[in-house]
Amino acid sequence: MANLQSLRESLRSGKVTVGSWITLAHPAIAEIMAKAGFDWLVVDLEHSVISLREAEELIRVIESCGLTPLVRLSSNDAVQIKRVMDAGAYGVIVPMVNSREDAERAVAAVRYPPIGKRGVGLARAQGYGTRFDDYKAWLERESVVIVQVEHIKAVENLSQIVSADGVDGFMVGPYDLSGSLGVPGQFEHPRMVEALAEVQKVALARKAVPGYHVVSPRPELVIEKIKEGYKFIAYGIDMLFLDEMCRCGLMEIREQKW
Repeated sequence: MANLQSLRESLRSGKVTVGSWITLAHPAIAEIMAKAGFDWLVVDLEHSVISLREAEELIRVIESCGLTPLVRLSSNDAVQIKRVMDAGAYGVIVPMVNSREDAERAVAAVRYPPIGKRGVGLARAQGYGTRFDDYKAWLERESVVIVQVEHIKAVENLSQIVSADGVDGFMVGPYDLSGSLGVPGQFEHPRMVEALAEVQKVALARKAVPGYHVVSPRPELVIEKIKEGYKFIAYGIDMLFLDEMCRCGLMEIREQKW
């Protein structure tokens, strides 16, 4: 693995890190975003049409630019976890983790026995067979498992979830969390505000690393979440950055009287 600054070390030290989300498969997208200065980038397999082959290429580009490549899975699937880790991902973001058992299952799929249950293969991550011992040591020292809090059940069980050994932090998915409360997209609704207050309370009590995905590409919202105590923050999505610049620019142009 490349000698990158350790994301796990940043998480453990309480440092604020800001990354972003990739849903478009072209390597240039990953390169542009990596060179923009994010701390890490996530290849999204849940809400995109990115294939595993494309994910490997995006991981390679992100790593070559000196950033930490993560993969958001389509589900808490041990086979998919094994394959993206073998492709070179530095860690996974696991959707819909609603219990301690869910969290433990994800960690076990990332780690080799005797700690975990991951099958051993020789692929890009292991230097195509030339650096297995180095990779095994790196895996225990630096790999990252982030669980997503996307359902009210996860909020209710958060204390147990973050206490699972091997969980490095959690990330609130606001759209799905608000959906589970019956108010999709209404982030200021009292039910959502109450749920987030409970999340922050548990994070503080358990000394867990709290994360949040600020989906809208608005810097002021990221700053707001940092002030609220969130440490692992995803800022925007590639397609929304593109959409925002196109629409807002055209709107300003067309409002002018030529």
